[in-house]
Amino acid sequence: MVYLVTMDQMDMPWVAVDEGCRDAISELAGDITIDYRWDAPTDGKNDVGQMEIINNAVANGADLILMASNGPDTQVATIQEAADKGVKFIYVDSPANFDAYQILATDNVAAGTTAGNAMMEALKAEGIESGDIGVVNVNPATASTMMRENGFRAAFEGTDYNVLESQYGEGQVAMSQEIAVNLITQGVVGIFGTNEGGTTGVGNAIAESSRKVIGVGFDKSDAILEHIRSGNLLCTMAQNPYVMGYEGIKSAAKVLKGEALDAAVLDTGVSVIDAATVDN
Repeated sequence: MVYLVTMDQMDMPWVAVDEGCRDAISELAGDITIDYRWDAPTDGKNDVGQMEIINNAVANGADLILMASNGPDTQVATIQEAADKGVKFIYVDSPANFDAYQILATDNVAAGTTAGNAMMEALKAEGIESGDIGVVNVNPATASTMMRENGFRAAFEGTDYNVLESQYGEGQVAMSQEIAVNLITQGVVGIFGTNEGGTTGVGNAIAESSRKVIGVGFDKSDAILEHIRSGNLLCTMAQNPYVMGYEGIKSAAKVLKGEALDAAVLDTGVSVIDAATVDN
């Protein structure tokens, strides 16, 4: 039995991971039969809830868990207990600080730098050579979004732009929007949202503002794409969560059959979606 355990079941990237898993299982049906389940906290990002789901997966006979950990350290003890009982782990998107057979994820630092460079180019095109820039992150414990932030900040090193201390919206649209509204009131020239909820919140805040603010973000959803079409967001860094799920199940099948994997880390890539590519 293979479990997919994610941070929530609401954000579209996790839905795409699940879709990739199911498609891979269908393709592998003639080679291996996989009993598959997807579970995640129903109330959003919840460390205790995710721990309980891991424990439930073990109790239900999971052989392998595809895991998007809430944080690098929060789930380690629970993962260790599961591993001690013979459960194998593969990470998708967000690993924990516990060895697994493979990590399938975006190169988040590089993607964050790409987002920063895109914002800087747009600011300079507007004649804005300096100013404060806001960051709406999830929380300090989410490794993937912290890496995106680090890459974003790196793009502005040695420039006259000032990237402010991050504020955290827990990946929720409403909280992120409130933060972004306050940042706009403070006079920022740009805002970076590090995940789907944060990016949507940033787009909503810019849409309501009369000021010109450059917004860039991460992930892809109908709301984010509409903000790009409307000019509220410059661009978003679109991951390939479907590939994470699809290749994750392919790797899981090999692990369950005792076969070696080709790589310990698989970069699943990122695409920049802007006004020119949003409808392609």
